[in-house]
Amino acid sequence: MSPLTISLLQQDLFWEDKTANLNSFEKALQQIPSGTHLVVLPEMFNTGFSMNADALAEKMDGPSVDWMKNIALKKRIILTGSLMIREEGKYYNRLIWMLPNGQFAYYDKRHCFGYAGEDKIFTPGKKRLIASVNGWKICLMVCYDLRFPVWSRNRFSEDELTPEYDLLVYVANWPEKRIHAWNTLLQARAIENQCFVAGVNRTGIDGNGIYYNGSSMLINPAGEILYHKCDTPDIFTTTLLPEQITEWRFRYPFLKDQDHFLIEA
Repeated sequence: MSPLTISLLQQDLFWEDKTANLNSFEKALQQIPSGTHLVVLPEMFNTGFSMNADALAEKMDGPSVDWMKNIALKKRIILTGSLMIREEGKYYNRLIWMLPNGQFAYYDKRHCFGYAGEDKIFTPGKKRLIASVNGWKICLMVCYDLRFPVWSRNRFSEDELTPEYDLLVYVANWPEKRIHAWNTLLQARAIENQCFVAGVNRTGIDGNGIYYNGSSMLINPAGEILYHKCDTPDIFTTTLLPEQITEWRFRYPFLKDQDHFLIEA
């Protein structure tokens, strides 16, 4: 592992206005320091958390994914965030992991938010995505996944010497009304999985009149909050050092005592 520089973009979203959102993020990305490895955008960063998938969902060769490709290449960064994707007659809340060379991976949100009817429109994903940057293993999740710790559990690899990942990322549109759960569960995920956790939420009011206060966070493996921003748009960049996680795990090897289980898709 070598140092990993990440930027978290907490921004207002324009309701169902892709052009305005992409322009806004492109402007914000101009402030990202050179040498940044990973930039994290919120959930449904190009539309807001809308259920209007018939009108707004794109194919994987659509304009928003192309925008991600162009930005990743131009800025020489890995860019991630979720958007609505249409594929083979189904809709997905899909997190894209876009590399500077145009290659990408993706994760389809596993837990669709039934309270808002997301489960009636979007198809849940069946497998996790763990990416790698500078030797760091990064597990990628979307919003409501945060409430289900089994899905994000940091299990040991087959050699039972190293955990599956080092950084857990959640992209979200999490309303201010339930922000206490967001704050608490992000810390819990860091503590129980002995990893860094980054949570990137949006700010502003959506087309349904729901207020989002951001509360984007970065938390270390001890559960200590390194960054927390509420109510206003913000760009936070920091560098994570390998010893910050390896020393903690060596000193407190709690993960080796975890329960073993299988998850049915």
